[in-house]
Amino acid sequence: MLTETETEQTTAGSYFVSNYPPYSFWSPAYVGDVFAALDRPPAPNTPLGIYLHIPFCRKRCHFCYFKVYTDKNASEVEGYLDTAIQELTLYSRKPFIGARKPKFIYFGGGTPSYISSRQLSSLVERMKRMLPWDEAEEVAFECEPGTLTEGKLQVIKDLGVTRLSLGIENFDDDILKINGRAHTSKEIGPAYRFARSIGFPQINIDLIAGMVGETTANWRECVRKTIELDPDSVTIYQMEIPYNTTIFKEMKVMGQSVAPVAAWKTKRDWVRYAFSELENAGYTVRSAYTAVKNPAKTRFVYTDLLWSGADMIGLGVASFSHVQGTHFQNEHEFETYSDKLRHGILPIYRALTLTQEQRLIRELILQMKLGHVRDRYFEDKFGVRIQERFAGPVGILRDQGFLTTDADSMRLTRDGLLQVDRLLYEFFLPEHKLTYAV
Repeated sequence: MLTETETEQTTAGSYFVSNYPPYSFWSPAYVGDVFAALDRPPAPNTPLGIYLHIPFCRKRCHFCYFKVYTDKNASEVEGYLDTAIQELTLYSRKPFIGARKPKFIYFGGGTPSYISSRQLSSLVERMKRMLPWDEAEEVAFECEPGTLTEGKLQVIKDLGVTRLSLGIENFDDDILKINGRAHTSKEIGPAYRFARSIGFPQINIDLIAGMVGETTANWRECVRKTIELDPDSVTIYQMEIPYNTTIFKEMKVMGQSVAPVAAWKTKRDWVRYAFSELENAGYTVRSAYTAVKNPAKTRFVYTDLLWSGADMIGLGVASFSHVQGTHFQNEHEFETYSDKLRHGILPIYRALTLTQEQRLIRELILQMKLGHVRDRYFEDKFGVRIQERFAGPVGILRDQGFLTTDADSMRLTRDGLLQVDRLLYEFFLPEHKLTYAV
């Protein structure tokens, strides 16, 4: 039975559920399954997407758990981009591509806006030659405000980016500094205003609830300033402390078990406040993490398609992919990743092929992050009536006030949505409930 304490202090570990089954069940022993999947023609009506990891940053944030580098010179960056193109070239020759063109492209990091305008233009031109983007519904690009100039923003716009995501996180200089962010508050406004002036279809602002040093007063000011900017969408994450962060390393040295950030209840209260204020300003909450100004035109194609079984090729060091039910991750060291590609070998490190039941659970728990699940979708795709198959977890969440049901769907209450990642474990198979770590 789920329990909830008054404090729920933040301790180390991964809280955010990004996939299923847990990554700890993926193994190098299953890499052969990847090549079998790549050599099959695509399943009918399955969309294709591309993710490219740009692992370079000016500084490493103290809460960052991604594979990033702050010590690579221009030549090494150039070489990395060349190897990513070589990786895409190898994939483009595989039967699983078929006649498909990508429906979404996502530049993540790290800091994609770290690379130069020339490097970015060359990179995109070469990617488009391999797999044309003329059918892409979304091209998303993550940015750090301090790396943006008017010239670079114009280049990003001209390359066809449809969603520019600004990693603001907080508007207070002291909090940005304490948490290791590279940008300052004075860089936010000019970058945002120029991006808006040149007509990006969607500008998203990222915030983090619960950064080191954050207070209720500061959080409310961040929400006010966000609404004042009037972005098309806002993404809010609750701070977690995975084991490979600087904060965790400092906790170990100090012998601390509780992280120096807000408790989970406080973070949920802050997100609740933000969602309420955004709704009052005309936004619609579309998931556990996002609010949008105009739901009719503001989409997150990347997550919507990926959470419903799309194929995605993850390019770059440590990137994750999903092809025809097989999940896999690239080599997680810069040199190993690059060396394999220099020898014409796909840099795949570990993998797992999901059973039909695991695929069902994966799509169920990811779609629950949207706040609602349609029974008919799962019955048509998997031949399973969700509320019958998961009667136990559904009953628990309903009894605790986290979920409501009717004949056709399940819907999370606001309380449930604010802590959905904690609740998803109820739907895990027994063998997967003990761990959820990378």
